Amino acid sequence: MDKVWRSRQSQNLSGAENQDQESFFQIPEIVKSLALSRGFKNKDQVQNWVNPKLQDLRDPQLLNGIDKAVDRLTLALKNQETIALYGDFDLDGTSALALLEKAFRAMGYLNLNIYQPTRLTEGYGFHVHAVESLKKLGVSVIVTADVGITSIPAANKCKALNIDLILTDHHLPLQELPEAYCIINPNQTECSSQLGHLCGVGVAFYLVWALRRKLITEKLLTESQLNLKDLLDCFVIGTLTDMVPLIDENRVLVKHGLNQLSHTKHIGIRLLLEKLNLWGRELSSQDVAIRFAPKLNALSRMELDIRPLDLFTVKTEEEAERLVTKVMAQNEMRVSLQAEAEAFALAEAQKWVNEPFTFICHESFHRGVIGLVATKLAQVFKKPSFVGSIGEGGEGIVVGSCRAPNESTCNLVLALEYANSYLHRFGGHAHAAGFEFHIDQKDLISEKFKNYFMDSEKQKIASEIWFDGYLELSEINNSAMQWLQAMGPFGQGFESPLFCFEKIEVFQIKNLKGGHKRLTLKDRTTENKIDGLLFSPTEEQLKMVQEKQIISLLAEPQWNYFQMKKSVQLLIKEIKNAQD
Repeated sequence: MDKVWRSRQSQNLSGAENQDQESFFQIPEIVKSLALSRGFKNKDQVQNWVNPKLQDLRDPQLLNGIDKAVDRLTLALKNQETIALYGDFDLDGTSALALLEKAFRAMGYLNLNIYQPTRLTEGYGFHVHAVESLKKLGVSVIVTADVGITSIPAANKCKALNIDLILTDHHLPLQELPEAYCIINPNQTECSSQLGHLCGVGVAFYLVWALRRKLITEKLLTESQLNLKDLLDCFVIGTLTDMVPLIDENRVLVKHGLNQLSHTKHIGIRLLLEKLNLWGRELSSQDVAIRFAPKLNALSRMELDIRPLDLFTVKTEEEAERLVTKVMAQNEMRVSLQAEAEAFALAEAQKWVNEPFTFICHESFHRGVIGLVATKLAQVFKKPSFVGSIGEGGEGIVVGSCRAPNESTCNLVLALEYANSYLHRFGGHAHAAGFEFHIDQKDLISEKFKNYFMDSEKQKIASEIWFDGYLELSEINNSAMQWLQAMGPFGQGFESPLFCFEKIEVFQIKNLKGGHKRLTLKDRTTENKIDGLLFSPTEEQLKMVQEKQIISLLAEPQWNYFQMKKSVQLLIKEIKNAQD
């Protein structure tokens, strides 16, 4: 069923017809339209949004457990104890680990061990065997980052070995919490900080903030030894690649973090940005999430000879150049494996068209791409999708990843918990999670999912798509784009601007690699032209985008950088035939 297009602006203006439109004087019409649709009332509110202040951040002391963690880490510094920093393998965990290591070394911790489980051979989680290995190295304190809230056995092992576990995480906890020295997770019931929007790197940043303050008070640290702003390049990478909303603290810190990332002192990160033609200009949230992060993330997905963390820690230009070359090669490998798995999964998914979910497992699926395949299935078929990679060696262990459509009300963690008796382990977010089981249990798990998703409310899909107002092509100019960029960053919870353009002529069509299209669009009344990108068009869309065809579209205005030149283009999201 086609989605109904609805204007946010008309919704937010209902009952407020007398609103003072002059209060938006000197703001371009495109920005005024966006501001009104998002609930801003005047120019001052827009200016405050464009220039968020770090002093408005909530205090770290609001986080439950943080005082106990800071006191323990202060004692560890005084005694120069051996500390282990343990982070998840995804980019949130990696960024959190890089942030913690950089901060701890700056604060004077001399005996640090860094541990990060591998995606393919160890899998997600805080592992018992890792705790045992760290104990042999003399570790007395373990600080986790972005992991551990469901890792009860590993926490028990820490206690048995007299290791103090400071567990920092943001994932949804289960009913039973691990028995740790202290837990810092804004999403645990006991925490009233209202910081549940932070991801793993965000919680890590808040721990460092509180610890820095304590060490300065105790005269164990000077303010010049650690500038918190220097950590924000790590913060922005982790936050923009995780499933957290860009609101409140996340928005403020990402806003400042994008600037920090564009001047990063991490040699490997800088060279990768250069390779992607992202260095030397302002960065947007889309630049990081869509163009930069997948290349970095390919390293953990392929699990060959380098990790994403290596790009944060490499010290020389020569070694960084070597790593970046490998990054690009491994990303190409990831793209190929993903394409093969998606083609197989899309065909296999036809067997599940009558079910309220999709559940596909195969031995040919590379474990590094199953999350990407699950995302593809979820968006194509608009229902929860579970994808598993059957391990080699005949042991029948399946490592799975699941995704829900963006518009869904589904909570995958609750669905997995419903089938918990047949799973070895699971955890994650409402719309993205991981799990593990034995292939013999697949039918039983499938039956559990079927019973769970029979309740349509548990996976209801929005039938509407909201946009920010109506525009003419002539209104998309450089001045308007600079204002729009200032209104960012955009992401989950504060989506990219989406505008409706009515009765636009498809003037010219150019075919791009991968089946994508570049359309030259013309306004029939003003003769203005602008390029529009249409990615992975459906058969129905292809019928509508013929030359001289008149269409209406929903599109996101964006900058296009090509051969050192910057121009404006539209990223087309929805198309329909224009009504004359």
